[in-house]
Amino acid sequence: MKGFAQQFLRIATAAFCGALAFARPGVASDFSEPWKNTDRALVIDAYEYNSIDWTALAGDKRIAAFINKASDGLPPPHSCSGDDTQVRLCKALWKRHAVTRELFQTRRTVAKALGLKWGAYHLARPGNPVEQANNFIDFADPAPDDLLALDIEDNDPTQWMSLEDAEEFVRQVHRRVGRFPLLYTNDSTARHIADNRDRYRLLSRLPLWYARYQPEIGLHFPKGHWAGYALWQFSSHSNCGRTACPYRVPGTPDDIDVNVAAMDAAELRAAWPFGGLLDVPPDTLVSVPLPIAREDGLKGNVAIAYADVTPLPTPGELAAALVKGWRGFAAGFHKPPADKQSPYANGMAEYVAARQDERRSIAVAEAAPAGVDPTVTGAIAPPPPEPKPVSARAAPAPRRANLCRGGKSPAASRCDRPRHRPSSAHRRRKRR
Repeated sequence: MKGFAQQFLRIATAAFCGALAFARPGVASDFSEPWKNTDRALVIDAYEYNSIDWTALAGDKRIAAFINKASDGLPPPHSCSGDDTQVRLCKALWKRHAVTRELFQTRRTVAKALGLKWGAYHLARPGNPVEQANNFIDFADPAPDDLLALDIEDNDPTQWMSLEDAEEFVRQVHRRVGRFPLLYTNDSTARHIADNRDRYRLLSRLPLWYARYQPEIGLHFPKGHWAGYALWQFSSHSNCGRTACPYRVPGTPDDIDVNVAAMDAAELRAAWPFGGLLDVPPDTLVSVPLPIAREDGLKGNVAIAYADVTPLPTPGELAAALVKGWRGFAAGFHKPPADKQSPYANGMAEYVAARQDERRSIAVAEAAPAGVDPTVTGAIAPPPPEPKPVSARAAPAPRRANLCRGGKSPAASRCDRPRHRPSSAHRRRKRR
């Protein structure tokens, strides 16, 4: 009976929670199905094989912009050569290039006539990034308000442009038009760039055009310099079919790519065409809060301000500092160059002699009487002492003189004394 009651209680609790879940309305945010918010602007991107019914498309007032594929890798060769197969392939590439460019220009004219913002993207391939950037700019011929984007499908240099080449591509685009493109890429590549933002200093600061076909991205969105996305491609042929599709755009097939912006249509038009680099946010882990007065803190409603901190050095900067320090340490063991000779050319012996001369000069200066210049008188030797007169009476005996001169006298202090005569008592003891 007790087990049945516990089982019944669990079933009732589960049913109550399920009822609450169904009763709660779905809440969409910028990271969870934002396309369900009717105030969020939508952007269509297409390539040359997507069919577009512009009359039906214009009926969706949430569509604020249209991005079309422009160039693809390197431009075709200027002249065709080789065998017959190679010549036919070369001519086919030129025909495709010409048709694609004509379609691109036609779509741009129609989209702008319908009041849509216009953009172009380059499909990045392996090859010279500078030539690809020039091909992109020449193909798109962008107006000042046209968006530009770099499409890196995956982090695979064998099939797509490498991230190092993409950095140079971005630099060349900026040289040509004075602004930066958006970065279109998938989740794994964006994560790699965010984790290595010190290595990819341009790519990590480009506005992100994020491609992920999931309803929520809050737990998966790459961190780093990206606090959010500029565009999120949430629908394509991979998750849109006849039976289910996150969002169906009128006048387009199921394989059309649909993007959502984290802003309404008016804000998107004001931010278009982006074109700048993201400001690097301060590192909150090493930020220092500014002190506040105790009285202000007790009153409450005090905004805590953080002091600016120096960014952490990059591995390259640390390596440069280490090399510089090592070179300075090693330079201390090297002989100075010829133009910087040491004052002691003969080495340590001359240095020791100079120090001894200095100490002697100090000692002479301290011992000199007042009013005497030691520099002038220090080199003058003092006169030798006069010899004492020696009396003839005090002349020592020859043997005693020899002992004194040889240093064999037990009492050297008596050598210069006159010899005394023994007493009478001493003579008596000697006779005995």
